[in-house]
Amino acid sequence: MTRFPGNPFAPRRRRTRVVAVGDVALGGDQPIRVQSMTTTDTRDVAATVEQIERLVDAGCEIVRVTAPSNRDAEALGDIRAELERRRVRVPLVADIHFTPNAAMIAAEAVEKVRVNPGNYADKKKFEIREYSDVQYAEELERVADRFRPLVRRCRELGRAIRIGTNHGSLSDRIMNRYGDTPLGMVESALEFLDVCEAEGFLDVVFSMKASNPQVAIQAYRLLAVRLDGREDGGPYPLHVGVTEAGDGEDGRIKSAIGIGSLLEDGLGDTIRVSLTEDPVQEIPVARALARSAEAHWASPPPAAPEPGADFVDDPFSHRRRVSTSLRWGDVDLGGDAPVRVELDLGPPPDGAEDAARALAASLAEHPDLACEGLRLDVGDQVAIARADSFSQAWNRVAGRAPIAWRMPAALAPQAKGRAACWVIPVTAAAPDDALADAAVAAAAGGAALEWCVTAEPADLATQIDRARRASGAANHVRVLLSLDTRWPVPMTRLAAAVLRDRGAALPLVLVHRAPLGALEAAVELGAPLCDGLGDAVVVPAGEDPGDALALAYRVLQGARQRTSWTEFISCPSCGRTLFDLEETTARIKAQTKHLKGVKIAIMGCIVNGPGEMADADFGYVGSGPGRVNLYVGQECVERHVPAADADRKLIELIRREGAWVDPR
Repeated sequence: MTRFPGNPFAPRRRRTRVVAVGDVALGGDQPIRVQSMTTTDTRDVAATVEQIERLVDAGCEIVRVTAPSNRDAEALGDIRAELERRRVRVPLVADIHFTPNAAMIAAEAVEKVRVNPGNYADKKKFEIREYSDVQYAEELERVADRFRPLVRRCRELGRAIRIGTNHGSLSDRIMNRYGDTPLGMVESALEFLDVCEAEGFLDVVFSMKASNPQVAIQAYRLLAVRLDGREDGGPYPLHVGVTEAGDGEDGRIKSAIGIGSLLEDGLGDTIRVSLTEDPVQEIPVARALARSAEAHWASPPPAAPEPGADFVDDPFSHRRRVSTSLRWGDVDLGGDAPVRVELDLGPPPDGAEDAARALAASLAEHPDLACEGLRLDVGDQVAIARADSFSQAWNRVAGRAPIAWRMPAALAPQAKGRAACWVIPVTAAAPDDALADAAVAAAAGGAALEWCVTAEPADLATQIDRARRASGAANHVRVLLSLDTRWPVPMTRLAAAVLRDRGAALPLVLVHRAPLGALEAAVELGAPLCDGLGDAVVVPAGEDPGDALALAYRVLQGARQRTSWTEFISCPSCGRTLFDLEETTARIKAQTKHLKGVKIAIMGCIVNGPGEMADADFGYVGSGPGRVNLYVGQECVERHVPAADADRKLIELIRREGAWVDPR
């Protein structure tokens, strides 16, 4: 089996050593700790303290404050004193990037110091250089010399250290040897851990942040495996997050995909949701993700017999699972087709014509998003008649989106092939002959056949085999597989492994059955998608089918599977930010949100800006007070543009590069 941090089919919380951050303990059996970061000027003590107090009132347990200079670091003592005067007890973390001297000052006043290995001892120049092994070893010793004084001082003071790697700010040394990869992120962090362990300092927490959830997931998994194999410090706690996630629903969904997927793996001891909004708005999202994960950890799936194949080739990289291509209605599914989107309408609605028109009107609110399938629950002959009426009305009103009927196997032969796809539940109680009759009827009626398996983990392979035998005997080749389960993420992996072991490439349909909720859908659908699993997603239509459709597409975009809007990579702001990031992001989005498929990075400063724009098409990065640098990819094409002209210049740049279209 491919090595994975734990059991991918029955994940448990990863057990770590406990690290104290002031009065708050991380790791071990402690609850998931929620934290955030101030966005004020650190030297504005009153404003920073006021924001910290609001964060604590909202439920934030650890607060990070940037210290980009010695003067900022000195202000941390005043911030701590004012918090104590107000009787606000919360651990503080100093955020350090380019200034080791500031870290030494900050350590006197805070409970934890965060250092970024990519720039703590290096100045990124985007240079290409080949290092011999001797030269590389010399560089590592130089880095150690820069970092060692902080480690020793934190050990003396009882402070913790977070080694926080960012995908966007890997050093040139790491980039040249390992590339812009999850492996490079991990190696960057382990260089600093070597120094800590050599000094006998073990109060270390790690993070592996990226704006791409896939990269973040891969890096954290790889880090967990590498850390768990070390002898000195034992497993260290993980601070989990997705950086530069953006704002609004897109930012929440992208964060939920990355953070929630890792928590599903059992990875994560403290989390931060990074939104380009008031940081107080991050806390409810983080709390919801933490509650959901802790509930899953309290009631995990029972272990199943280990399948004879892996669920993916490599859990540390992304490759979409190979599946059979098939067609249902006018839609290609599986193979090279994009991940399709279906809406679950539930029971056939009353008033078929009115219901069809209402559905069409709701979907018309999102004209650029295709509803590629509908499904109805059909339980008896009366429901078949109502479903048939709605299907005919839908064809008259919309003339698109094939319809699937979900019905018991015993009812299927009476359906006479009037749906484009039949969804047949497969349970231990369903007789083999009923499954066989349903498969024969579906083949005769020209309907695709989706087996929806309900089983405990230990029985999943058996039920999949029963379903495959039934469709194989009927010579039905247009067959899909979905699951009805309490544990959608690990069970989808298990199903993929079982199919792979059997040499079967049935397309997988990911079904979100819970009442419509963006965070839940993002995790349940986004986690398998980031693993490369899933050929279609199904979400409940709810009261507003158009919004449900948009949610499904947002999940696909957040998981990097389909792009339906402009993608904005924007940081959450902090004391380093050189303009009002929230207002600027909103302003640029209003002017460019119609540019489907274009990625625009809006970054407050240069710490992660150029690096996190690795796959962005255009970048808008603060370069100084009232000044902005504009990028095409990673190339800075205009420097120090006055902020008053920067929006116009950005749009002109997009036009010059041929990526602009006029809004409709």
